[in-house]
Amino acid sequence: MGSFSIKAVCLFCFSLLNCYQSIAQFIDLTSENPYKKVFVETDSFGISYLDQLEDAYPHVASDSVKFSMLDDLAYYYHTRNLRIAMNFTLKGLQLTAAKRNSLWEGRFQITQGAILLRMEQLDSAQTILHDAYNKVCENDLAFLNTQLGYVYERRGQLDVAADYALESLELGKKLGDNRAIAVAYSDLSNLFWKQSKFDTGLAYGLKSLHFFEEIGITDLDYDFTLYVVGNNYLALKDNQNAQVYYERAMVIGERYGFYNNLCDIYISLVDLYAFLGEFEKADEAGRKAVKYAELLENNFMVMRSWLSIGKLLNLQGKYTLAVENLLKCVHIATDNFGDEYYLSQAYHALGKAYAGNHEYEKAYQAFAEYDTLKNLIFTAEADQHISQLRTKFDVEDKEGTISLQEDLIQKQKARQTQIIVIAVLLFLLLLLAYKAISNNRKKNRLLQKQNEEKEFLLKEIHHRVKNNLEIVSSLLSLQSAQIDDSKVSNAMAESQHRVQSMGMIHQKLYMGKNLATVEMKDYFKNLADYILDAYGMEKRIAIEVIMDSYELDVDVAIPIGLIVNELLTNALKYAFPNEKKGTIQIRLANTMGKLQLDVIDDGIGMNTKNKVSDYGFGTQLITLLTKQLDGKIELNTQKGTAVSIQFQSKKAA
Repeated sequence: MGSFSIKAVCLFCFSLLNCYQSIAQFIDLTSENPYKKVFVETDSFGISYLDQLEDAYPHVASDSVKFSMLDDLAYYYHTRNLRIAMNFTLKGLQLTAAKRNSLWEGRFQITQGAILLRMEQLDSAQTILHDAYNKVCENDLAFLNTQLGYVYERRGQLDVAADYALESLELGKKLGDNRAIAVAYSDLSNLFWKQSKFDTGLAYGLKSLHFFEEIGITDLDYDFTLYVVGNNYLALKDNQNAQVYYERAMVIGERYGFYNNLCDIYISLVDLYAFLGEFEKADEAGRKAVKYAELLENNFMVMRSWLSIGKLLNLQGKYTLAVENLLKCVHIATDNFGDEYYLSQAYHALGKAYAGNHEYEKAYQAFAEYDTLKNLIFTAEADQHISQLRTKFDVEDKEGTISLQEDLIQKQKARQTQIIVIAVLLFLLLLLAYKAISNNRKKNRLLQKQNEEKEFLLKEIHHRVKNNLEIVSSLLSLQSAQIDDSKVSNAMAESQHRVQSMGMIHQKLYMGKNLATVEMKDYFKNLADYILDAYGMEKRIAIEVIMDSYELDVDVAIPIGLIVNELLTNALKYAFPNEKKGTIQIRLANTMGKLQLDVIDDGIGMNTKNKVSDYGFGTQLITLLTKQLDGKIELNTQKGTAVSIQFQSKKAA
């Protein structure tokens, strides 16, 4: 509850601080539409909006816009000061008479009636409102009927007031005017509250708020409805909800300067705080009610304010002060006061005060007045009429509920049909999907079978190539054994090694999982073992393969294998003479997007005075294979011999 109060204060302060800026949003004399009608087209304005209207309306060229601004100025001023409101109304009537504009004359008469009835001039208000009836259009009649209903409510004729509320309700439904519907339900809520039918009053009050909130603008009547809902909650002893709605109403009243609503709220807060035993708060609320009533110059509100204070004093047992305040209340209510409901409450409270003060004869007289007034208001005929209206409204609600349920049933049937259609479509889609998946599985199985067959054939091809290369290697070995010339024999042996290095590639391909790539680390180890064995140097020369596992495409693997074969052969032949022991390192790595092959020995080194191309067939073969790979050779002979070959890795797996 405290957090809500803080929010209310913050909102009020924000409204004050942003007053000028917000005013500019509903009056713009340079625009084609200089006035956004307050509480209809906009609620973006501050507490000084009436001052702005007063300054601006004389400068508007269009008569209809000027009359609209002046009428709003008169009507909303009646929430602050009835005398000033009447002055603006009379000015509007003079202007419309001069312009012979009967429509706007009728509208100003409705505003005049609203002010007169609050000035306790009920007969004059009724006459003027009836006179306006034939001048205004159908859209204005709901507002006119509302004011006539207030006249009869003030007289205590609650049944007639309910008839006018019903007429406004039917008119609002006919025209699709949610605001007229909301005001009608608000009036009914207030009337049922006065009849002590609080459950029904609450139901209609909440219904009214629903329609107001659909409009989305918080005006005087919305503010009043919040107060009425709070009254019904208070009567039902739901103090927490009562206080919530009073505080919501107070925020709006303070934001826009609705003094009459604020006076109503503080009167009800006197009752609420008194019920809660918070008498200091109740006393403060009573003083604020009197303050706003006097600002309004509204005897009706002044009378009710003193009545609330008198009832509070009765509860506190301060009967002498209660009598004093209640007599003020009764004296204000003259013969023309016209509101038997609150006057009856005043005599009832006065009777209690006299009785508490042991003035029993005066108490008897006060209670006698109370009974007389109560009988005038709550007649059997009026009560019966209100009950009939309530029954009629309940029936309408039930018919509306039945109609709504029928609509819901129709919508549910339509939904069920849609669900069935969607379900059938989904079933067909699932069936098609199943067929498609089934066909895809068959195709996949067929493709898998074909892939397995192709893989088998490829492995078989690599196996046969490897076997054929072994046959060639064997033939070269046999042939070299038949040759006496050592140079030719050595050349044949070297060719045998080259063929064997290629054969190893194909062996790796048909034995491995991937038929397109070769794992180079394991291949280099096998090649090194073969070369060492072929030259019989496995005991004095160690070949180390220093690299991570790396796969290369077969088109790259074969030339690299031949290059390594030549480099290893050259190293074994020339780097370690005279039974010298040593080590050869093989490395292959991907560096900055390029592959680098390093073959490094720690032998005696080589003579670099000659160009690389001037060496034997092996060296020439290395050069040709490097060009094939778009690579370049770097040679370092400072410590042994280090050959580095860099080439693009685009063909790497």
